[in-house]
Amino acid sequence: MPMSSPHLSFNQSIIDEFRANAGKVGGPFEGGDLLLLTTTGARSATEHTVPLGFVRADGLLLVVGSAGGADRHPAWYHNLLARPMVRVEIGTETFEAIAVPAEGARRDLLFEQIVRTAPGYGDYQARTTRILPVVALERSGPEPGEGPERVVDLAGKLREIHTWLRAQLRQVRAEADAHFADAGTGTGPGAGTGPQIGLGLQLRQHCLAFCQSLEFHHSSEDAHMFPGLARHYPHLRDVFDRLGEEHRTLARVQAELLTLLGGIATADPQRFRAELDRMTRELHAHLDREEESLLPVLAGIPLPPSPPPSPGTTPGTTG
Repeated sequence: MPMSSPHLSFNQSIIDEFRANAGKVGGPFEGGDLLLLTTTGARSATEHTVPLGFVRADGLLLVVGSAGGADRHPAWYHNLLARPMVRVEIGTETFEAIAVPAEGARRDLLFEQIVRTAPGYGDYQARTTRILPVVALERSGPEPGEGPERVVDLAGKLREIHTWLRAQLRQVRAEADAHFADAGTGTGPGAGTGPQIGLGLQLRQHCLAFCQSLEFHHSSEDAHMFPGLARHYPHLRDVFDRLGEEHRTLARVQAELLTLLGGIATADPQRFRAELDRMTRELHAHLDREEESLLPVLAGIPLPPSPPPSPGTTPGTTG
């Protein structure tokens, strides 16, 4: 059910006040822990921002899909199930995150910790038979002050993106192994008793976030970076064509993974692992080739970028 205009107007007033006052708001939320969560519409593909209370528990940044104790999940929860990559604003800080709902016993344990900090969520749960979702907002990049040195050129930016993609794929593979450990092909205790409970949604969200991020990265390269570089480095056109073809190959593997994610609870472990192995081989080979071909060129393009040079000249030099 769409929210009423007064509700939307109230939310927008909180959002405006939050951004104008470094994350501080007055009224009923004064002194509370508040963040802004921006999701992408599951159907509309447009961004939607909502103010939410948050709790830090068990080392996690958590939000609850309480909807005031209503019998339906809030729209933002449906959005993040479809598109796990979200944007979070806390105080003056803004960062990208992966939204991962907790399941089963882990959800219950986290909810108990949340209620100890913010008892109102217990009241909301008492109003409905719906299980209130508990969602961890996992920062998708390094914490402030951590990670590589400041990125100063496009080569550094490409390395940063590639490092994140490789790390995310490693995490997906590890979670797939854990999820399917008891599915009949694992070697640990209890093999054959079924996929590990509670990891299905976590695996789905991380795999979906990886696939969506990879798609966005490659579509941006195809639409913007490769054509722009080709104008100034015509001798690399064959390289861009080959990399673009590899993008299409990876997109086909990605489509297979997304199909399997739709039924992750009953997915065939061998098939899922086979597709992950294929993605790993294809992606690592592609990223290695792209770095070998493009890093020397991108190292000469600063961030933020300088005005584009005339065709046929090299960025950073005069023609």
